[in-house]
Amino acid sequence: MNAAQAKTPHRKPSRSSAAFTIAIDGPAAAGKGSISRAIAAHFDLAHLDTGLLYRAVGAQVLNGSDPLRAAQNLTADDLQGDSLRSAEVASAASDVAVMPEVRAELLEFQRRFARREGGAVLDGRDIGTVIVPQAEVKLFVTAAAEVRAERRFKELLASGAETTFEQVLQDVIARDARDSSRATAPMVAAQDAVLIDTSDLTLSAAIAQAIAAIEKDFPNEKP
Repeated sequence: MNAAQAKTPHRKPSRSSAAFTIAIDGPAAAGKGSISRAIAAHFDLAHLDTGLLYRAVGAQVLNGSDPLRAAQNLTADDLQGDSLRSAEVASAASDVAVMPEVRAELLEFQRRFARREGGAVLDGRDIGTVIVPQAEVKLFVTAAAEVRAERRFKELLASGAETTFEQVLQDVIARDARDSSRATAPMVAAQDAVLIDTSDLTLSAAIAQAIAAIEKDFPNEKP
């Protein structure tokens, strides 16, 4: 999928004080980040990539920090930087994400963001099932492991990383297994989530599907 294809009509409904949360979950490289950002821009909502919270903690753990202490001292500045997108940090993020004490530390931050005035879009692994199960709209964005691995492989090559498709595919499959089988907040689709499979979709087509699903519940006046 090409971000340049993601051009959608932009509307900015009037604001009110009510919260309106869009929860977007799914595995790595399914496209949920790009879709979430496009949706946030389209509906004029705040956006939080919750995976960056865990990546930031994971990055600090790789540098020798204690996971819980890293979560407790996390700042907005820690969520910046291309280094958070590396395969090594992604693996570390998946490892710390299974730690109940780390998840508990980051839970309230995410919930406050989700129910902020003016509405919000959050993407991650457990937004619609754990963080805000009361979200007004829930989407689960997925794609075949091979497709996701190919996307991730191209991203890594473009960034100068040295790897192989086979290694990236193994990492994707291993991460899926960790995320879906962990005891605390496993990655699963909420029962009332709308499924969007991006395996054979362009980014613009996937965004259009997501917008169509959200439009059904989006208020006439923006939260």
